[in-house]
Amino acid sequence: MSADKQETTEHGPRPVLAAVDGSANSYQAAAWAAAEAALHHLPLHILTSGAIQTGFGPGMSLGEADLEWLRLDAERVVGEAERVARAAVPDEDLAITTEVSFELAAPLLIQRSRSAQILVVGSRGLGAFQRGLLGSVSRAAAQHAHCPVAVIQGMTAMDPVSAAQPVLVGVDCNPNSVPAIALAFDEASRRKVELVALHAFSDASALDLPVFDWELGRQSAEEDLAEALADYVARYPDVPVRRIVVVNRPVRSLLDESASAQLLVVGSHGRGGFSSMLLGSTSNALLHSVEIPTIVVRSQQ
Repeated sequence: MSADKQETTEHGPRPVLAAVDGSANSYQAAAWAAAEAALHHLPLHILTSGAIQTGFGPGMSLGEADLEWLRLDAERVVGEAERVARAAVPDEDLAITTEVSFELAAPLLIQRSRSAQILVVGSRGLGAFQRGLLGSVSRAAAQHAHCPVAVIQGMTAMDPVSAAQPVLVGVDCNPNSVPAIALAFDEASRRKVELVALHAFSDASALDLPVFDWELGRQSAEEDLAEALADYVARYPDVPVRRIVVVNRPVRSLLDESASAQLLVVGSHGRGGFSSMLLGSTSNALLHSVEIPTIVVRSQQ
């Protein structure tokens, strides 16, 4: 969500879109989304779906009283999410709108992502957004969204100590990394913190590589990483950059580094150590374990 990629629609700037369902984790996502909107000087749009996802077969329908209850409950959810967002960011200039929809959650989020700057969801939820990005609804959103997707775990990293920690980005040194690198630099610049760029250059175990091959590979990988970052280092001279090169196990390395970071940024597809990052087995391992907010950036965005 870099500054040069912020776009407007016929209705104004693209908003930060927060999906909520009444769970505590979704309210944490709304709070983080409010802070992100304020940081980027964008409006915040809070959305919930009151649609019943399962349990009703063909020919089964809800009565008017049930529909009215669902509507009132959904309005309560977005109302509470707005209250949480306002409490997190007491900025009178932050424009917040809310919406209740009865469309199915997965296609709703994918469709709305077309006009959003970033989609923010919790990793665990209830109702329409049950199980967050670890469930089918949010997985579909992460795979098919037309904007970056931020996954908020139990930790929003909004306290003063966390806010001083760096932004961490996973880099695999191919063109698919570019959108994630661009977004990570912009986030670090706006937050006035260091950027940590981690690159895994081999799928082999370091123990399986001769020392000579490891040294040659490390030197080449360091050069590749410096080249991948060069344009953005020049564009963001205010951002201190720390480069980390590992020979294998990118997920473990990212998890270890995330313990001292406030935000993790990764691409959705890669090669080598980052292959299918966040959309396959690698992604599940990361999302089940990482505690800080994670932004997934698809290469075509």
